[in-house]
Amino acid sequence: MPRLRLFAVLGLIAVTVAFAQSPQPPKKDPQSAIEPRSAPGEGQKFLAKFVGTWEVKKTFHPRTGDPVTQSGSCVQEMTHGGRFLKSEFTFEKDGEKTTGTGTIGFENDTKKFTSTWIDSRANRMSFRQSKEAFDGKQIELQAAGLGAEPGRASRTVTKLEADGEKIVHTQYGAGEGGKERVVMELVMTKKK
Repeated sequence: MPRLRLFAVLGLIAVTVAFAQSPQPPKKDPQSAIEPRSAPGEGQKFLAKFVGTWEVKKTFHPRTGDPVTQSGSCVQEMTHGGRFLKSEFTFEKDGEKTTGTGTIGFENDTKKFTSTWIDSRANRMSFRQSKEAFDGKQIELQAAGLGAEPGRASRTVTKLEADGEKIVHTQYGAGEGGKERVVMELVMTKKK
């Protein structure tokens, strides 16, 4: 009789182990009916080239007077499974420190980028989005929606240069006679 119990217990253990190791059916994701999952695409591959620690030279071009420069640094990383680029900027000039956080993502179906920006200088958020589909070479964004203030319309162009060791980010705004003018330029050099 003790042998029979031993075989019964061993059999029960074997069935339990086999059940635990058998593939379980995938769990349904009810949210996918409304928001289907998506994998990183060509835009995310481009954004991944921006990952790293960068030295930053920011030049602000006021409407009148000389340009103002400021040095800083930026750490950029891909987040949320490689879907978004997060940028953390720090600038310091004359003992005053400012910080800023940017995020940018790419939507595979529209082939467009969308970005957000917040910083320690103001209580507003900036939203920008591509007008045209990604050309594989640069990111071009326009100030977008959510009650963008008149006169604050702007366009930004971000390019990778020097085999990915340099980023040039230029922001344009409305100038005299409706012509576009450079408002700000960031030149970012990858730290070794």
